[in-house]
Amino acid sequence: MCGIVGYIGKTPDHVAVIERMQDRIAHRGPDGRSHYIDGDVVLGHVRLSIIDVEGGAQPMQNEDGTVTIIYNGEIYNYRKLREELIAKGHIFKTNCDTEVLVHGYEEYGADLLNKLRGMFTFVIWDQKKQKLFGARDFFGIKPFYYAMMNDTFFFASEIKAFMDHPNFVKELNEELLPDYMTFACIPGYNTMFKNVYKLAPGHYFEYENGRMNITKYYNVEFHPDQKKSFDQFVDEIADTVTASVEAHKIADVEVGCFLSSGVDSSYVACELAKIYDVKTYTVGFADHTYSEADDAKMLADEIGVVNYPKIISADDYFGSFADVQYQLDEPLGNPSANNLYHVCERASRDLKVVLSGEGADEMFGGYNVYKEPLSVQRYQKIVPRAIRKGIAAVAKKLPDFKGRNYLIRGSQSIEERYIGNSNVYKVGERDRYLKKHYDSKPPQWFTKPFYDKVPEYDDITKMQYMDIHGWMVQEILLKADKMSMAHSLELRVPFLDKEIFALSSTIPTKYRVSKENTKLALRKAAGREMNSISANRKKLAFPTPLPAWIKEDKYYNLIKKYFTSEWAEQFFHTDLLVQLLDDHRAGKRFQVSKIWVVFSFLVWYEQYFVLNR
Repeated sequence: MCGIVGYIGKTPDHVAVIERMQDRIAHRGPDGRSHYIDGDVVLGHVRLSIIDVEGGAQPMQNEDGTVTIIYNGEIYNYRKLREELIAKGHIFKTNCDTEVLVHGYEEYGADLLNKLRGMFTFVIWDQKKQKLFGARDFFGIKPFYYAMMNDTFFFASEIKAFMDHPNFVKELNEELLPDYMTFACIPGYNTMFKNVYKLAPGHYFEYENGRMNITKYYNVEFHPDQKKSFDQFVDEIADTVTASVEAHKIADVEVGCFLSSGVDSSYVACELAKIYDVKTYTVGFADHTYSEADDAKMLADEIGVVNYPKIISADDYFGSFADVQYQLDEPLGNPSANNLYHVCERASRDLKVVLSGEGADEMFGGYNVYKEPLSVQRYQKIVPRAIRKGIAAVAKKLPDFKGRNYLIRGSQSIEERYIGNSNVYKVGERDRYLKKHYDSKPPQWFTKPFYDKVPEYDDITKMQYMDIHGWMVQEILLKADKMSMAHSLELRVPFLDKEIFALSSTIPTKYRVSKENTKLALRKAAGREMNSISANRKKLAFPTPLPAWIKEDKYYNLIKKYFTSEWAEQFFHTDLLVQLLDDHRAGKRFQVSKIWVVFSFLVWYEQYFVLNR
């Protein structure tokens, strides 16, 4: 795991510029750094040494120096690929996975990508072709940003790396603020910095002669196999998860594991515990209503592994909020980012690598909201759509009553009602809080192109497909990478594996979700390794005591200070923001999500545009 940064363009002093850019992301690679310069092509790398600790320095080249790579990630099948490349005549100087990418590119070109198993972003300078070639992994586990301005092409693991280049212009992409308020993140492949973009998962690019061409190389597709029984899928899940955890533990340093009360990380911990005495790490709070520490400790004791809880206080939580938003690069209104920040810091005291359970919900149907289509299924089947629409139109005009939301939801298709796990401010609502009039669109501008690709999928599978392309990349994986790398910690995700998805994508919906529970087949497989309570515990989604903390004077006043700041006045009707805060404090309405989304943006804006950090 490392950090990459580079550019093509003229500057007075390439060495000084690339070193300043490397300084910005030094947390991603404290074990070493170097750079490569070929005319106006500049590649920089900071290294967190995991595999071939002594011999894996980057930038790395082929034998004659005509192919140079900078790379961030891990290739879990690199040993097999290395053997194949040696058989084809390639000569290796190291035992690291980076060199497999160098020779693999020489041998296969872009076809290399679908041979890989892992998480990665990398950039290769092909000197003979005078071309940059770069790629991002299948599911977007590792980040890749790029920008083109002032005759310079920039690329890096983090946007902040661009800040010290003299040709980079830092400008707020203000038109995205309405989208951010709805999704609690930046949807799609734009960013809150104008003219800075994200390379989409499963895509590669070629940059030559001042032009960038982007190509998709991997498709996420579901093909349910109705012939296999539930127990057959459970058997295959058990075998595939075991193999994935085994592959993901490959390293020349110790590998630990995060452990929440949920089935996903618990399953990973159980598999690791079969191999060696693994260290596990858990977030906890003094208020046991929100804490997962006790449940995690119960499982740790059951499987015989040591568990280190990180008990987060309100002061810890709010004391980190500024650095959390700075490290994220993009404003993110997900309160769990702060939790992850602290548990990563605790694990980094002991280790360089941890495994985690991210991705299992999207792969196996784990979110509680995936049960929602089953709740309205009968109503939609019995009552014609036109009548349902009419009933909903009347219900919307009436005061709230039990069943009102059901009637409204039942009148809508999944494409109309589901935009992902986050849907904080509705369109008309967000416009009421925003001071300026933006050319804002309903959230379907982002979701419709994905739904249009899979009209034949059932509603639950459509939701999973949507979350894999939206919520998972924009929130889950963003915070997983940025919060871990902020503490020089590599976070690996065994459920986000090509082989795992090749299996999970064939599991019929009835074996994924029922009215009673989610991840049905996965839970059954996990139950073979742990007690039934842990295997079937409902998802808690990284809870925090934030609702109660916000009501306390100290933190209420802190948030109010931001809500009435000069920069808040630029974007929002601050009196309405304060009313949100007061309503929550008075217990009139539960407003945590709305409060935190705006607060996170204002803190992020302060870091990058007020303090100019």
